[in-house]
Amino acid sequence: MSNDEQTGGVGDVSQLIAERQGKLASWREAGAAYPNDFRVDAHAGELQTEFEGADATAVEAAGRRVSVAGRMLAKRIMGKASFAQIADHSGRIQLFLQQSLLGEGYEAFKHFDIGDIVGASGQLVRTRTGELSIRVEQIRLLSKNLRPLPDKWHGLSDV
Repeated sequence: MSNDEQTGGVGDVSQLIAERQGKLASWREAGAAYPNDFRVDAHAGELQTEFEGADATAVEAAGRRVSVAGRMLAKRIMGKASFAQIADHSGRIQLFLQQSLLGEGYEAFKHFDIGDIVGASGQLVRTRTGELSIRVEQIRLLSKNLRPLPDKWHGLSDV
């Protein structure tokens, strides 16, 4: 994947960085920069293991509410509903966001970028495609990513 594809068509990486720095500046002005009060009570990999093989009915019946945090690796906005994939140290999980459930938080989510660290709270569900997801009731930007992520060929790994 080239930088152009990864940055959504922005050819100049310095322009992308400047745009993200602008978002960070407005985030700081709002007084919400780098919150440290978000509490994680679950991890993506552990949830995947715990609910492996459970169908949608079983996941719904469990009624499990979780709070997770991780780096946003993918984001798909589809009108009044969106999906995002986040990764933490243990694995990945999908977030399912609905405008009707999030209200103003949904508009804020639209301005999050790939690579940002987000915190999300909500109920575990299994989507129609069978993906274990969190139906998000609250989402917060925890840390802004200023540079584009490395392309998929070279990858991103913890050290």
